[in-house]
Amino acid sequence: MGRWTVWRYVAAAFLCAALPVNAVAADGNWRDGRKIFRKCESCHSFKPNEHRFGPSLAGVFGRKAGTAPDYKYSPGMNAAREKGVVWTPETLETFLTKPKAFIKGTRMWFPGLKRAADRANVIAYVKRRSLRRR
Repeated sequence: MGRWTVWRYVAAAFLCAALPVNAVAADGNWRDGRKIFRKCESCHSFKPNEHRFGPSLAGVFGRKAGTAPDYKYSPGMNAAREKGVVWTPETLETFLTKPKAFIKGTRMWFPGLKRAADRANVIAYVKRRSLRRR
């Protein structure tokens, strides 16, 4: 094996190690996420100020947790707001894995999504819908 071949393997290994573990999660399929999100529709809407059991998800990306207008949040979500939690793909990934573990005291009864691909797809769908102007 030549010297340059070895360096190619070293470079490839370095690049693979540098990739984030959830790089696949960042590329979720919003169409598949729409199907999975049906589990969430009874509690969440994408229409501004249309709250159900859970708050509207309109504009949720980049928004501080617990700040949807005219919604009464749980003590746990109020504490998350005070801590400065902002909804990003990373925080949603953690929250959707086990909501009650990420935000203790949340009223969200949903146990979470076990499959990383399902979470990535839902995040892609929520991002697409929450940023859409109506």
